[in-house]
Amino acid sequence: MTVGHMFMRSIIVLAALFAMAALVTPPAPACAAEPGWLPKPSRGQGEKCVADTDWMRRNHMKALNHQRDDTVHDGIRTPRFSLKGCIECHAVKAADGKPVTAASDKHFCRTCHDYAAVRIDCFECHASRLGEKATTGGNTGSARPERTDISVLAQYLRSVGQ
Repeated sequence: MTVGHMFMRSIIVLAALFAMAALVTPPAPACAAEPGWLPKPSRGQGEKCVADTDWMRRNHMKALNHQRDDTVHDGIRTPRFSLKGCIECHAVKAADGKPVTAASDKHFCRTCHDYAAVRIDCFECHASRLGEKATTGGNTGSARPERTDISVLAQYLRSVGQ
């Protein structure tokens, strides 16, 4: 037998083994579950989210930023993308029955943010669970500065006669 014939025989044997393995292995279900390595945030408590799940996964930050700009700059408050609404619906409870804070790796937001290595800065000023007082000035441990940006701006406008 020549080397070429032995090579062809090996290819045929491998093809037959793959064909048998395909017959023995059950087909994957049409709607296979997500891989185990993906983050699995807890489900919200309402009937459905304010937007489609796939859309929220990709665009929640844009929606929160837009809501923030509308509220802070224009005084428009709508519940659709409010941070408070997100916290109300997606609160995860600890063993003691109380919602966890953003310091816990069980917190809804941290589930994906930790996976993606993206810092959550919302809770530097906002409370990360209902019933908790917001920590103005950040959670850096430093005291809030006496002069905020708005007070500096107001002082400047007074000085130029506006």
